[in-house]
Amino acid sequence: MKVLGINFGGRAMKCGEIMVKEALFAAKEAGAEVEFVRTIGMRIDPCLGCGVCSQKRDQGDNVHCIIKDDYEKLVEKILDADGIIVAAPVFSVGPTGQIKNYIDRFGASHDRAALDEIQKKRIEEGKSGDELLDPRYFKKRYVAYMSIGGADTPHWVALGLPTISEFGTSIHMKVVGQLDAYGQGQRANPLFDDNLMGQCRELGKRVTEAYGKEYDEVEWYGEEGVCPVCHGKSFMLDQAPDIYCVTCGVKGTMGWSDGSMKIHFNPEDKKISRTRMEGLYDHYWEIENMKKVCIPKIIENKEWLEEHLQKYKDFDKVIAE
Repeated sequence: MKVLGINFGGRAMKCGEIMVKEALFAAKEAGAEVEFVRTIGMRIDPCLGCGVCSQKRDQGDNVHCIIKDDYEKLVEKILDADGIIVAAPVFSVGPTGQIKNYIDRFGASHDRAALDEIQKKRIEEGKSGDELLDPRYFKKRYVAYMSIGGADTPHWVALGLPTISEFGTSIHMKVVGQLDAYGQGQRANPLFDDNLMGQCRELGKRVTEAYGKEYDEVEWYGEEGVCPVCHGKSFMLDQAPDIYCVTCGVKGTMGWSDGSMKIHFNPEDKKISRTRMEGLYDHYWEIENMKKVCIPKIIENKEWLEEHLQKYKDFDKVIAE
């Protein structure tokens, strides 16, 4: 088993690196082959939104990004790994932009539902071997997350874990546990906190021990949170009383009981969570249906659209006049 530790955007030998390496020590003791990556020395540029990665996937190739930087090197390490421990520092309420750059470029093109459907189609067409999608896209992979913040108050790091947690959502990694490690400013160094370092070690051990298990058999490690599926604490209030988990999308119904707010979750609503294949497929069919509407609409109105887009293309000229 290979366990990969990644510190996104954190400086060398600071909190995130120390905590990830502590988890890797425990993973090694539990029998895993381990590797650590510090991405601060890597160039991971923002996604251009060009869609070429998905086009290559849909047209018979594997997923490849056209941007020439260090992104693909990191992707190869992630695809080779069986377990992953991801950490990112929180500087301004949410994690560093480097991890978001990675998520934007990896997420849509490695959507597991789309990959499954494309692979089925290729098999039905009689393709085999290198004509099929990379088999690493489909293996079970177990992941744990660490959000590292200096603030003592949790609302100053509130977007840390919800954002970091999107790292493995699209390709359907199983989240083993997570750690919201705020308060580093008072700790000065995580080595001064035996309990915190013990939690890091437990995460590394749990990721290693999850290897080979069915996803439903993996026990959660970390705070229970509020969401019954991903254990998140951040929710989006839509049309009351409906409320949605920001991290995984599961729907709940808000109400009052005994003078306090309660959220009720129906078993059927839990299936739309992004952490489950049912939820990923819901989104896949949503995108496919959007294509059926969007593409014909653009084709039918091509000349009209080109005419009315002209003033936006000539923005500086129009403003000057």
